[in-house]
Amino acid sequence: MTDPNNDSEKSIIEQAGEALFNYAVDREDVKWLMAYLSSEADINRVTVEYELQILKIVSVGWSISYFLENSDQKSPLLELYWRSVQEYAQNLSQTTGLMIGQDLDYFQILKERLDLYVDALARNPEAPEPATVIGPEFASICGNKDDIFTYMTGAKMFLTTLANVRNYLESLEI
Repeated sequence: MTDPNNDSEKSIIEQAGEALFNYAVDREDVKWLMAYLSSEADINRVTVEYELQILKIVSVGWSISYFLENSDQKSPLLELYWRSVQEYAQNLSQTTGLMIGQDLDYFQILKERLDLYVDALARNPEAPEPATVIGPEFASICGNKDDIFTYMTGAKMFLTTLANVRNYLESLEI
C-alpha cells in the first residue's frame, strides 16, 4: 500500500470521502425501498422513510470502519466522511429548526442511532450476520418491532449499503 502522506493518496481518500458522503445522503434507494414497502406494513411510513435515511448514513460510516478495519486509510477516511455528515446535519438542523420553530440537532440524532445499532450488534454477537440484528432494531426504532415488512426494509437498506460501500472501497484498492 502506498504512503498515506503521499499527495495522490490524499486525493484518493478525499475523493472517497466525498463520494461516500454523496452516496449516504442520496435518496434514490430510500425512495425505491419506500415504493416497495408493503401496504400491509403496520407502521408509520413517514417514520420509516426518515429512519431509512438515518440508517443509510450510519451504515456508510459503519461500513468504512468495518471494511477498512486494519487499514491505515480508515481514520482519515472516517474523519472526512463524518466531518461532511456533521456539516450536512448542521445545515439540515438549522433549516428544519427555522421551519418548525424548535432547535434540532440532527447530528446528535445520527450519533444516537449509530450507538443504538452498535449496541444491538454487541448484544447479539452470535447473530449469523449483522442484518439479522439491524432489521429488527430498525423496526423497533420505527415503532413496531414485530412488523416483518419494516424489519426486511431496514435489513435491505443495511445490506445494500454495505455491499455498495464494500464494492466502492475495493474498486479504489485502499
